[in-house]
Amino acid sequence: MSSQTTSATKKTDDQKSTANAVNPIPPGMRSVTPHLVCAGAAEAIEFYKKAFNAVEEGRIPLGDGKLMHAMIRIGDSAVMLVDEFPEWGSLGPKTLKGSPVTIHLYVEDADAFAARAVQAGAKLVMPVDEAFWGDRYGQIEDPFGHRWSIATHVRDVAPKEIQEASQKMQNEGCGADAKNAGKS
Repeated sequence: MSSQTTSATKKTDDQKSTANAVNPIPPGMRSVTPHLVCAGAAEAIEFYKKAFNAVEEGRIPLGDGKLMHAMIRIGDSAVMLVDEFPEWGSLGPKTLKGSPVTIHLYVEDADAFAARAVQAGAKLVMPVDEAFWGDRYGQIEDPFGHRWSIATHVRDVAPKEIQEASQKMQNEGCGADAKNAGKS
């Protein structure tokens, strides 16, 4: 075997061992990570810092000031952000006139968290209240059109009790109200 072939083989083996040493999920990341598109990602980061006590992990700005990537951490979870880039099909909920996605946050004090978010500029969509499944639960919409549910778990509830409470709520009309929302 020539020395050229041996060094090429060695290089390939070294590359393989280096590739095998890399963790496929980077430290501090989870299997699922929200990646939000915002019209004004830099402003969104500032809002999330004020409203959610987010910590900025990094950003990659382009020459025009738009962010091609950014990451914040809310509690123990990473959230990625990017500005809108219509030419790449990257549009936020304001441009799309809404979003079908709600991002759920478990926090120590849902009431205080929601109040801080509203004070920072969020719209209260559903006031925090006791929920039949054992959480204090509410919803806000941030100034960039993303909807967030906020909860603090306050009691453990058996699955049967949750099912019964859900059925009772539906029988009392809440389900009918939701089905008829927007119909005239």
